[in-house]
Amino acid sequence: MSTERLEVLLRGLHRETLPCPLTPANLAGHGLQDDTATLLATLRGLDRAGVHAVVVSVLAERMAAAAAAQRKAQA
Repeated sequence: MSTERLEVLLRGLHRETLPCPLTPANLAGHGLQDDTATLLATLRGLDRAGVHAVVVSVLAERMAAAAAAQRKAQA
């Protein structure tokens, strides 16, 4: 799943427009219908705090990996 799509999910959580637990209808309302299976496989049944924690963790790991790759490329 792309970082941009995870950011859409996180934005919905922050704006409190994406209720949890997540449902296919809620995800579709945010344009995430193509990612429903992937998201629900991991996040089904989690409350808002749980979904937020997972999404923030994934985004942080991706940012760290990108920064490390950039440092390596510059070396």
